This record gives sequence, structure tokens and C-alpha cells, in this order.
Amino acid sequence: MPRVKTGFTRKRRHNRLLAKTKGFWGSRGKLYRIAHEAYIRSGEHAFRGRREKKRDFRRLWISRLNAGLKQLDTKYSVFINKLNKSKLELNRKVLSELAVNDFDTFKKVVDKVMK
Repeated sequence: MPRVKTGFTRKRRHNRLLAKTKGFWGSRGKLYRIAHEAYIRSGEHAFRGRREKKRDFRRLWISRLNAGLKQLDTKYSVFINKLNKSKLELNRKVLSELAVNDFDTFKKVVDKVMK
């Protein structure tokens, strides 16, 4: 079997990776080996970040919901418990949007759940 040199293939592979890491800080976007490590690590961070984003938004919705419920002298935990028992299928995202943007409707929902 004849010997094959990988000049063109390797150069193309390196350039493709360096294009993906363009804009990274310092040598992380210029030197292949460091760029490769940075690219792998950035993928790991992105994977983890997509999971963390879900947690962060849930925390945001809960805090907005809690702020809206405080104005109506109701505790968050009591409200969520009664919401689940009342068979109303409104999630925290929708409820927090109501609390922020349409407080009158939110007030009606809370009254319906709390009675």
C-alpha cells in the first residue's frame, strides 16, 4: 500500500476548526492545539448551559409569581398547592407572565384558585 501524506486533509481540518474558534481570546482562536481544546470545552459549557437555562427561567418565573402573590397577601407554596388541587393546568411561565403583564387577569385566577 502506498504511503499517503495528509497535508491537504490536515490543513483543511485545521482551518475548519480555526474558523469555528474565530473570535476566541488570544491563542485559543489561532493555534490549532489550543483552539481544539477550547472548542471541546466550549461545547461542554454550551451543553451544561442549555440545562442551566431551564433552571434559571424556572427560578425567574417563581420569583415573579411570588412577587405578584405578595401583593394579594398569598404565599407561593399555598397557592401552588391549591392550584394543583383545583385541576387548573396553568404552568409557572404563564402565571408569571400574567402577574407581570396582566395583573387583573392574574388576580381573577388567584381568586378562583384560593376559594
